[in-house]
Amino acid sequence: MKVLLVLAFLMNLDNLLQTGDCASTRDQVLSITTSTSEQEEILNNITTSCKAMLWRVFEPQYIKEEGEVHLLVLAENSQAVKEELQKNNIKHQVWLDNIQDLIDMQMDSKRTAHSDFYERFNTLEEIYDWINQTSQLYSNMVETVLIGTSFEKRPLYVLKLSGEKRAEKKAIWMDCGIHAREWISPAFCLWFVNHMLRNYKGDQDVTLILDNVDIYVLPVFNPDGYKHTWNSTATVNRMWRKNRSHNKNSTCIGVDLNRNFDANWCNEKTSKDPCSVTYCGPSPESEPETQAVANFLRSHNDSVQIYYAIHSYSQMLLFPYSYSLDKIPNYDEVSDMLKDVAEKIKTYSGNTYSYGPGATTISLQ
Repeated sequence: MKVLLVLAFLMNLDNLLQTGDCASTRDQVLSITTSTSEQEEILNNITTSCKAMLWRVFEPQYIKEEGEVHLLVLAENSQAVKEELQKNNIKHQVWLDNIQDLIDMQMDSKRTAHSDFYERFNTLEEIYDWINQTSQLYSNMVETVLIGTSFEKRPLYVLKLSGEKRAEKKAIWMDCGIHAREWISPAFCLWFVNHMLRNYKGDQDVTLILDNVDIYVLPVFNPDGYKHTWNSTATVNRMWRKNRSHNKNSTCIGVDLNRNFDANWCNEKTSKDPCSVTYCGPSPESEPETQAVANFLRSHNDSVQIYYAIHSYSQMLLFPYSYSLDKIPNYDEVSDMLKDVAEKIKTYSGNTYSYGPGATTISLQ
């Protein structure tokens, strides 16, 4: 489990190798704190090339005075970046000394082969096999629904978990792996499904949930991107984030599926540049993956009451809105609920989770 926690830090490295033009050898992550607007601008300039890539935060506009920023710096540029930071009196320290070692450890087949299935990262093929086996083993509780296919024609399977069967049950939606490199996300979905199925009728809380609501789980929202991150060739891009669709009039691949929904599409916090990791796509729901999920949710609008999207990295519990500072109608209710969740997480695990609307919580991290 320690290995999973360490490797989870790798899940959300942003802007790395966007077009495949930069080669990663021995890279480091720097923790940086700016204290003036001038330093913010200097740090912003550093991130505009392959010299260094934002990890936390993931876009330059989120860089704030006295806010901690993580930069992944390619080995060949490490000295130049550090000299630039020192010259401008920008506080920094090495946070992770060798990213490549951690990536190599992830890809070590000997390590994963002897690990428990639910405590390791699994290939897309292993996940598809698991879906098939789980639906057969728990055929009385699991229904596998094919909601569509990806750009590269891979299936998008949703597992419907049910306890008592009755009409007009409300439902919860959960998806994982919308960003390809966030491997801990699909791993969580698999663990969650197994936990719920194995503990039904044995755990009071699990039984109460499944008897009163159905749960739809999409383990891998972005199968093409996920498959790409597992590529073992020399051109592998472990840090790939987007899907793998082709963009018209651009050699850059992929769309950020998380920003492709028809919900305040392509606002100021997204990019219209196909080479950006936050590229919103040519139009709302232009991507087959986003279309499939949106169409499924629209067709189940009367039953689905909650939408959970599992991401990494960071310890955050986020709720709407992310694109506006306006408060949702039931802001107080949701905020109080997540406060309670954060307190329980702290009690049981010792981990501290921040919580709040995405628009303010992420920008403050």
